[in-house]
Amino acid sequence: MRTMTLETAHGGAHPHHRHGWWWKTLLSGFLLWVVTIVVTVATQNTNLVPTIILLGSFLVPFTVVLFVIERVTGTVSTMQLVTAFFVGGVLGVLGASLLESDLRPGATLYLLVGFAEELVKGLLLVVVGWRVRPKTARQGALLGATVGAGFSAFESAGYAFNAAITTRGIDLVSLLQTEVVRAVLSPVGHVLWTAILGAVLFGAAHGRPRFRWTWSVLVAYVVVSVLHGLWDSNSTISTLLAFVLTGTPFSAAQDGTVPPALGGVVTTLYVAGLAVVSVIGVAVLVGVLLHHRRRTRQIEAQQVAAVGSWQVPAGPWGVPDDGAEQVWHRTPPPHVL
Repeated sequence: MRTMTLETAHGGAHPHHRHGWWWKTLLSGFLLWVVTIVVTVATQNTNLVPTIILLGSFLVPFTVVLFVIERVTGTVSTMQLVTAFFVGGVLGVLGASLLESDLRPGATLYLLVGFAEELVKGLLLVVVGWRVRPKTARQGALLGATVGAGFSAFESAGYAFNAAITTRGIDLVSLLQTEVVRAVLSPVGHVLWTAILGAVLFGAAHGRPRFRWTWSVLVAYVVVSVLHGLWDSNSTISTLLAFVLTGTPFSAAQDGTVPPALGGVVTTLYVAGLAVVSVIGVAVLVGVLLHHRRRTRQIEAQQVAAVGSWQVPAGPWGVPDDGAEQVWHRTPPPHVL
């Protein structure tokens, strides 16, 4: 007999699951991006620069959306996911920009930016997932990744634009460097942080039609905000560590620039810092998903055991067989049904 789970009870898998369109799109989009760069360089046509920005900024985040579409279940439609990506991305960067407009430079700047941006994405995730059924940690992680991908795409487009515009004209090399770095890091940046928050938020509401407040949601929000702040401040942290570890006095920094002798050390520490933050984020997400998976299996096992306890082995005349446990016939309580 097939056991009905929460996911199969709410419509099951979508018919377009597991078709591998995400990696096909990633590969073909990358080829289009390369061809666009070659044509731009060969023709010196600056009208193609926006195409490079859009392809480079949206390719990886939109691939994340396709990855989610092939795995999401329940009442979530493809249109809802695409809307969450585009509308959520636009509203996310606008809301974050408004919250960050009054922030002043200081030691806590990056941390405050992390709290502001994760708050905006969290609120958007609540709006997007309000009517989603079933609410499970896995569903929340997938929807959170979609909202985070939309935010990442529009934010990356802004960074790429700023990198391209200089006093000397369009700096194509700086533009491409910015796009490559942000494209490679986007899955372990905004996508990962919002996926963690979504997994905890939806996991807390498991089996319920509405979201449920628990302290774990607040803890998750603080954790992803701190990870976000550490990620953004990694450049400053790695620079300070380079001075401390090499014993170089801070006075050696002229006009706020790092001495050339420390360039390699700073780069190494920067990459190591990003790797550490990424590993912590992935470990947190995997831990949350495994915790809720075990919890779901325990609940399902208890439900099966409770329902089975009301079954009475009967003989051919509707009378319990000899030796069978005598069980009073009565209506089981509502929580068993």
